[in-house]
Amino acid sequence: MTSAALEILGLGLGILGWVGVILACGLPMWQVSAFIDVNIVVAQTIWEGLWMTCVVQSTGQMQCKVYDSILALRPELQAGRALTVIVGLLGLVALMVTVVGAQCTNCIRPGKMKSRIVVAGGAIYILCGVLVLVPLCWFANIVISDFYDPTVPPSQKREMGAALYIGWAATALLLFGGCLICCCSCSQRDETSFPVKYSAPRRPTSNGEYDKKNYV
Repeated sequence: MTSAALEILGLGLGILGWVGVILACGLPMWQVSAFIDVNIVVAQTIWEGLWMTCVVQSTGQMQCKVYDSILALRPELQAGRALTVIVGLLGLVALMVTVVGAQCTNCIRPGKMKSRIVVAGGAIYILCGVLVLVPLCWFANIVISDFYDPTVPPSQKREMGAALYIGWAATALLLFGGCLICCCSCSQRDETSFPVKYSAPRRPTSNGEYDKKNYV
């Protein structure tokens, strides 16, 4: 029962991480304007995401524009788009695989095959966490490098946006949930690998021999 509960907990964490990745992918706040030096008082804030850029005026009005050309995008934007879309699809596959092999479902007869399917689902969640970590760290490295680069004008300096933090939180949930699913499934398989067999005590018959029906 404890193993099944932990497995459900891992599946829930994986689903939350998957939703978080989708949310981070759609948000335009991967990079935001940095208010430094002469940029302390500005009339607008610039948001840059994977799919669009937005300009937020001081009056509260916001205008967004989708990137015109895909091939003209910077390498980090192209990689970020590809990897987050792949993670979104893999997360759906991991959800279906884990549900099919979970202890709380009867899609497959209990046994080694069921445990292996659950381990595969947990491994896919872990893979999703590793893949989505690549564009997040790539963007963070670029933002930090440009921020401390004296050759970059202050008006072009950016800071890490909320989407990066949401993506890192989603990555932690995916990795932790996937590891939890794999560990619970492996422990369950170890417990059921060596079943205990009991045999009745052998009693001698009247002629001093053991009765054959007492053997198991």
